[in-house]
Amino acid sequence: MKYNEDFQSLFYRLKAILVNFEPNLVVTANEYGNYSLNTPFIKKYGKEVFFGAVSIKKNYVSYHLMPVYVFPELLDGLSPALKKRMQGKSCFNFTAVNSGILDELSELTHQGFSRFQQEGRADSGGG
Repeated sequence: MKYNEDFQSLFYRLKAILVNFEPNLVVTANEYGNYSLNTPFIKKYGKEVFFGAVSIKKNYVSYHLMPVYVFPELLDGLSPALKKRMQGKSCFNFTAVNSGILDELSELTHQGFSRFQQEGRADSGGG
């Protein structure tokens, strides 16, 4: 699939947020236009748990962040600009780079990772 150049740039900016967590999570996809992370195996659930992903779609680039689905209170205080990008309960769709929104999304991702750690869903350290 041929991707819009703006979407490629956006994909790599969003992927850069998630890459910070590789030392503590498991990369389940890392290919052109598709990147995904799970937690390590969690005995309580008997499997890895999806953490987040970024992928290029036809009309946007999607960023999935499972911690906001599991802990919806993480969305309290979300800016209207980032809230507008939400599709469903844990997905954010983008068509252009906006550094302010991406900075907020990065902070939200860090908060989500911290909550996963506190709840025993991710290893400590890194991120």
